[in-house]
Amino acid sequence: MAQYVFLLYDDEDWFDTADAEGVADDFRLHGEFVAAVERAGARVLGGEALERSTTASTVRRGDGDPLVTDGPFADTKEALGGFYVIEAPDLDVALSLAKICPAGNIEVRPVMAMPDGTPAG
Repeated sequence: MAQYVFLLYDDEDWFDTADAEGVADDFRLHGEFVAAVERAGARVLGGEALERSTTASTVRRGDGDPLVTDGPFADTKEALGGFYVIEAPDLDVALSLAKICPAGNIEVRPVMAMPDGTPAG
């Protein structure tokens, strides 16, 4: 089976408005998503929620020493909030699962296979 990364993007205003019940509801939705992945014959190999983008640092490489700056590289309304690594039979299954993933926008990207056919990493 192939591996796919689901990059979850949402508006970070959620952090400012979510109460304990909202956080619990969000975790429940993600638990239901993981169960749906299993029912589809796929597997969640890993994943994590990320702290908000204001806690990020960016390392930019170019001429000279790498430059470390605060925050994300791109200025965007939606920020990367977490990810899943999914093992699925094919891209069609991965995309059908992304459609039910509880996030505003999901980028689905295949994990690169090494020349011997094993996933990179």
